[in-house]
Amino acid sequence: MGVGLRAVGLDDAIGEATGHAFRLADASPVHGGSIHRCYRLTGTDGRRFFVKRNASSASEMFAQEASGLGALARTGTIRVPEVIAQAADNHEACLVLEWLELTPDPDPAAFGQALAALHRCQAAHFGFGTDNWIGRTLQPNGWCDDWPGFWSRHRLGHQLSLLRQNRSPAELIARVEQVADALPALLAGHHPAPSLLHGDLWSGNWASDIMGNPVIFDPAVYYGDRETDLAMMRLFGDPGPRFFAAYDEAWPCAPGHELRQDLYNLYHLLNHWNLFGGDWAQRSLKACQRLLQPH
Repeated sequence: MGVGLRAVGLDDAIGEATGHAFRLADASPVHGGSIHRCYRLTGTDGRRFFVKRNASSASEMFAQEASGLGALARTGTIRVPEVIAQAADNHEACLVLEWLELTPDPDPAAFGQALAALHRCQAAHFGFGTDNWIGRTLQPNGWCDDWPGFWSRHRLGHQLSLLRQNRSPAELIARVEQVADALPALLAGHHPAPSLLHGDLWSGNWASDIMGNPVIFDPAVYYGDRETDLAMMRLFGDPGPRFFAAYDEAWPCAPGHELRQDLYNLYHLLNHWNLFGGDWAQRSLKACQRLLQPH
């Protein structure tokens, strides 16, 4: 393990990035999701770092993760792991991050207030400077002046294209096409600001540091409707009523957000179908049915 990480140049990369020579003493596997292999690195001087490791083809994925973490960090609103270094050779790529001692549950009120502050960091347009990834799926982020156009083209439309490529059930494709046609009506009168979003804010991507401060990581950032982050939090690991009360106190959501929640989460349900199959098709169909009912 250590030999492999040294071969990819991690010792030199960390030393150059930190200004202090680093020599790897131990690399212990840790939990870090289903895409990359993750380790806690310990140097001979006792310093610790978190590293993600994958094939060299993951270099761009790591670069975009680092870019997203940098964008979040520059807001000064919520803690994220500091990006230390990247390293790669012809076989492997690695991303080195600050090692943080984490606990699963941040203070809900502090988390709600911090996320609202993040969402107040805004841009002139919807999108982001580069494309990135949502799980293993490439996520297009081309700039767009209007929110319905962005969601139609780069989110729902992109997943619909993947449905067709993956020869998904005809009923699912037909229902998603109907939702796409109904999108102008579903978003009629809704004019969100382009807020900086985490983009993949399920419960596995938030935690607390040992001081109780909320921490977020593994982002898929872009500028969009802040309700998309909140919708996904309800879909995968609801942080509870105290979080939402604190968020609403800081910045209440616009009327109709309950309906838009289904629309925004359809993107993630479809992405799970395109990645994993299984019962995600039925869950996606049910979301489509709710969106297509008269309101």
